[in-house]
Amino acid sequence: MRIGCAVVFGLVALGGCSTALTSGDGRATVIATTVAPTTTAAPTTTVAPNATEAPTTTVTPTTTAPTTTLPVNIVEVLVLDPPIPALGTSDGAETARLQNRLTELGFWVQGIDGDYGRTTRQAVMAFEKYMGFDSPDGKLDEQTATAISNIDLRPVARANSGTLVEVDKAKQLLFFVVEGRTEYILNTSTGNGEAYEEPDQNTPGEIQRGISLTPSGLHDVNRERPDGWWEGDLGEIYRPKYFVGGVAVHGSNSIPNYPASHGCVRVSVPAMDWIWESGIMPLNSPVWVHDGA
Repeated sequence: MRIGCAVVFGLVALGGCSTALTSGDGRATVIATTVAPTTTAAPTTTVAPNATEAPTTTVTPTTTAPTTTLPVNIVEVLVLDPPIPALGTSDGAETARLQNRLTELGFWVQGIDGDYGRTTRQAVMAFEKYMGFDSPDGKLDEQTATAISNIDLRPVARANSGTLVEVDKAKQLLFFVVEGRTEYILNTSTGNGEAYEEPDQNTPGEIQRGISLTPSGLHDVNRERPDGWWEGDLGEIYRPKYFVGGVAVHGSNSIPNYPASHGCVRVSVPAMDWIWESGIMPLNSPVWVHDGA
C-alpha cells in the first residue's frame, strides 16, 4: 500500500544531534589511624589492657560518572592511531586498513583485500560527499586521509527510526537504515534536473521527453528485475528495483560526484549485486527521497 508523504514525519525523526559526554571521578581518601602504645619499663612496647582499638577507617564514597545514553543512531568509533596516510589510489597493506576503516564507518566496500579498486574508490567518494568536501574524486588525499582517521562518530542518515532506504539528493548518497541505525552508505548519482529529448530505446521512431528528476517523497519498492542488464527507454540499467513509475535504484558503470541520471538512483554494479544478494532491499521496502533540506 502506498504511504502518503504526510507519513514521512511519522516514520523518520529529523534533525541534527549533538551529544556531549561528561565524565567525573572521585578519589577515595583513607584516614590513617595509629594506636598509641603504652610504654612500660621493659624494652618491649605493649598495648595497655585498657587501650581502645583503632577506630574503623571509613573510605570516602567515590563519585560515579553520570551515565550518558547516546541515541540508537549515534555510534562512537575510535580515532585511528597511527592514522592512515594519503594513499592516492595505491594498493597495499595501508589500503586494506583504509577498507577496514570504511567498513567500520558504514561505507560499503566489496572486500578488504588491499586493492584500491572500484568499490573502494566509490566508498571514499561517498565519504568525501558526506563530509562536504569540494570536488570529491575517490582519491585518498591528505584532507580525506586526515578526516577518515580522526572522525569519532559513525556517519548517519537523517532517518533515525524505522527500516528504510534513504536517498539524499543534496549529498548524492544512498543510506540503508535498519531499525533506526544507519548500517550502510553508498555513493549514488540521481536525476540532474535537466530537460531531455531522446529516442526511445524500446520503441523505434518514438521520442522520450521530460525532466530528469528523482521524485522526492516517501515511496516503496513495487517491482524489480533480478537478472543482468535491461534495456530501459533511455538506456541500459542493471538489476533495477523500481520505487515510483520507471524510476529505480539500479547498477551503472557511471556514478560520478554529481547528479547525472535521467531520474534513477545509480549505484555501482558490484553494489547492486550486493543489494540483491544481501536481501537488504526487498519488495515493499520504504524509499525516502529528499533534498537534504
